[in-house]
Amino acid sequence: MDKKTVAITIGQSHYPRMFSQQAWDALESFANVIHHPGQDPANKEELITLLADADACITSWDVACLDADVVEAAPKLKAMAHMGSSVKRFVSDAFWQRNIHLTSAGIALARSVAETTLGLMIVGQKRIWPLGQHVRDGGWRDSPAWDKWFSRELYRKNVGIIGASNVGRHVIELLKPFAPNVLLYDPFVDEAEAKNLGTTKMELNDLLRLSDIVSLHAPANKHTYHLLNAEGMALMKDEALIVNTGRGTLIEEEALIKELSKGRFFAFLDVTDPEPPALDSPLRSLDNVVITPHIAGCIENCNQMGELAVEELRRYFAGEPAVYQITPEMFERIS
Repeated sequence: MDKKTVAITIGQSHYPRMFSQQAWDALESFANVIHHPGQDPANKEELITLLADADACITSWDVACLDADVVEAAPKLKAMAHMGSSVKRFVSDAFWQRNIHLTSAGIALARSVAETTLGLMIVGQKRIWPLGQHVRDGGWRDSPAWDKWFSRELYRKNVGIIGASNVGRHVIELLKPFAPNVLLYDPFVDEAEAKNLGTTKMELNDLLRLSDIVSLHAPANKHTYHLLNAEGMALMKDEALIVNTGRGTLIEEEALIKELSKGRFFAFLDVTDPEPPALDSPLRSLDNVVITPHIAGCIENCNQMGELAVEELRRYFAGEPAVYQITPEMFERIS
């Protein structure tokens, strides 16, 4: 088979983070590689030049959109493998009209987010953060703060998963050793599929009422905006744990701040709306919330995404099924 021409559109400063030697070796086995010469991701003008002779490209965060001008300047382009989660910002009507094959390595990123989510659930149940602060301030187990932040375990808790996304499904899998009762809210999943996942399908309000932990993994769209709102939070158990490694817009933050100010539950928020939160936001000062700067996914080593992107292109040119293909019909359901 003749080698195809594959353009790498990310900045070369990101190469160590995104591509392992294994990925480079695999790519060069079936492709002639064109490298974007810049240290930063390619902008529109750079894409027009870079993709002129490309059969396929690999994209990631901050690369410009493949709009009508870019697509017109890339007459041979047949496939795009994206290293990241959402692909929406990177494609256009012109892209779909050309029937360009699109894949996402977001399922590899999802594993990293899910692992962080599980860690936050364990840390949250054990009350590691507030009890660590308590000990730093001179306290120990025989003081009033111990009653307030009594340490718990994840074992056999009711865990509510909002959204059976790639991340949500991997969280469900990672939870299995802890024998939880996993409750699932996702309007696109029927009872049979929920059971196959090892969960119980529920309406959102029932899930919120029963869950010890509520973990959000739905996409951000018009249907999920403020999915967890004041009405829903009022149903939640005292001392429940909220984990949001999904999207900030899933939570009505004004309502969350009001509930957190009552001391009713604890929250780990890796995403907020706006992001970052305002400097004077109570979310920065309340002692029962921890905000991290959108780091649940891979940060230092995203090699799994690079390896999957290369594998997707190998599969495409070999006529094999994709690991995770994105189609226009999926856009209503994804971020």
